[in-house]
Amino acid sequence: GAAHYADRRVGLLSGGEQQRLRVGQALADEPSLLLCDEPLSNLDLANQVAVTDIIDRQRRERDAAVLFVTHDVNPILGRVDRILYIAGGRFVLGTPEEVLQTRVLTELYGTPVFVLRAGDRLVVVGVPDAEPHHEHAHDHDHGGAA
Repeated sequence: GAAHYADRRVGLLSGGEQQRLRVGQALADEPSLLLCDEPLSNLDLANQVAVTDIIDRQRRERDAAVLFVTHDVNPILGRVDRILYIAGGRFVLGTPEEVLQTRVLTELYGTPVFVLRAGDRLVVVGVPDAEPHHEHAHDHDHGGAA
């Protein structure tokens, strides 16, 4: 679906158009392993869905493995089987149902975090200036005069 870009200069394309073309380039050789580092950045919601559909189709049709790095899991949530959630040098690995929970993310971050549902989307909300709730939390000396 990118034939209309064939005669356009890449530098004149929008950030989202360039991002979609990069995804197309990555898929052109039909790889068996896709390493996707923020492939949805610069894309509006409709194009996030379209790119996610294309990557998922490649996964299914070619039996490709996909490693998807993203700051927003919502566009891919229904298509992932495992999540590696990294925060503050710590991580948790599991199914979306196991990882995306208030209790799990509160423990991971060491401060209250709420996982809220808004329709079919998840929202992760941290509470600023809250007291840490796990045994690894401690005050840090950031220097200064005593």
